[in-house]
Amino acid sequence: MASHTCPERSRRVHLIFRSSTEDPSGLLRDFKSYTAKKVIEAIENNPQESRKEYLLWFFERAAKKKSNGSKYQFWQHHNKPIELWSEKVIKQKIDYIHNNPVVSGFVTNAIDWKYSSARNFQGDHTVLEIDDVGFFQ
Repeated sequence: MASHTCPERSRRVHLIFRSSTEDPSGLLRDFKSYTAKKVIEAIENNPQESRKEYLLWFFERAAKKKSNGSKYQFWQHHNKPIELWSEKVIKQKIDYIHNNPVVSGFVTNAIDWKYSSARNFQGDHTVLEIDDVGFFQ
């Protein structure tokens, strides 16, 4: 997976990615599976996580509402994929993603959101690593 932008928000994640195997659905499925397992493990194994009981209860309750057989459900089952067909549309979506924390009032400048690739676009690669090879012409 080549990840191009990805600011984490409190309730959702926006990603712009491409699949080298031409299987974006499989890539997204695997991404969600891997990250869900890692987040749940981090919550379970961190003795300093003050919200541990609440978070695990919340994820367990979500799993019980869906009959997929897993103990916890971290991600929602649906996605809202949008195919990005031109450089203009890609840039528009990147701007939208980068400005989400600003519009939400978390920061006044997109580069101030710690986990935003807006920092990368300004030359700061200290928090996230993104792949922009072949992204723009």
